[in-house]
Amino acid sequence: MTVIDKPIQLEAYNLLRAALALFKKSPEELAEAELKQARNQALNELRIESRVLNASEAAAVIVTEQELQQAYQEIRDRYEDEAAFLSDLEKNQLDEAGLLAALQRQCKVNTVLELIASRAPTISEVEVGIYYHLHAEQFHRPERREVSHIFISINPDYPENTLETALTRAQELCDKLRKKPHKFADLALRHSECPTALQGGVLGTVSRGTLYPELDAVLFKLKQGEVSEVVKSEIGFHVLLCKSIQRADTLSLAKATPKIRQLMMERARRTCQRAWLASLPIIEFWESNHE
Repeated sequence: MTVIDKPIQLEAYNLLRAALALFKKSPEELAEAELKQARNQALNELRIESRVLNASEAAAVIVTEQELQQAYQEIRDRYEDEAAFLSDLEKNQLDEAGLLAALQRQCKVNTVLELIASRAPTISEVEVGIYYHLHAEQFHRPERREVSHIFISINPDYPENTLETALTRAQELCDKLRKKPHKFADLALRHSECPTALQGGVLGTVSRGTLYPELDAVLFKLKQGEVSEVVKSEIGFHVLLCKSIQRADTLSLAKATPKIRQLMMERARRTCQRAWLASLPIIEFWESNHE
């Protein structure tokens, strides 16, 4: 493998991370505009990392061999064999030593930022309560219904799917099911023209506004276990089964507290990190790493 300078490998590693984060592609797969965006993000990250690593807090941080090997192994395990792994490294201007150096840097930066985040103040019960009352809409759960359907399409090119024939077929299924709703899954498997037929017609649990308006209007008037009349939508005829109803409710403050506390704590941690980063002196990446 060609030996590549460490600074170049560091840039290559950050470019790879940025490309995967932004576009889920490697740099070589990016269009020109995408590559430019990824390079800008990679350079910004390198500058921030340099400021973090030059801070006094970084001096006391040590990345253990175990941490480094774990980070390395997580990447290595994505490949079927050593040859594929090394080939991909080379394509991205990296070698094993360069990857380890980049990972050690990344681990150290993450540890420093975690240390800074730990300085964030704890969230009090009063703060949780204020958030709950100011964002009440976040803790209201609308009514939801578990629904299955049988679908018959309309296609005048096929005799069995003309408007009249499709309606007749749907009506016959509806009549059977209103007498024997427990047969719904079986009849859906045999007659429905929707891919959900393989799951017995199950559409899942939905809230208002999820389905076609015509279906929505009918579904939310059904009783639990009730089968609808034939409903026409823009794509064909449907027979619905309301399997269960989850009534609208509001999450209590007691039940919402863990979620609120976690959300507010994450925000406090990020705020603490941003304030600390803003206090650091500006250090040009090229001056700090390419001496």
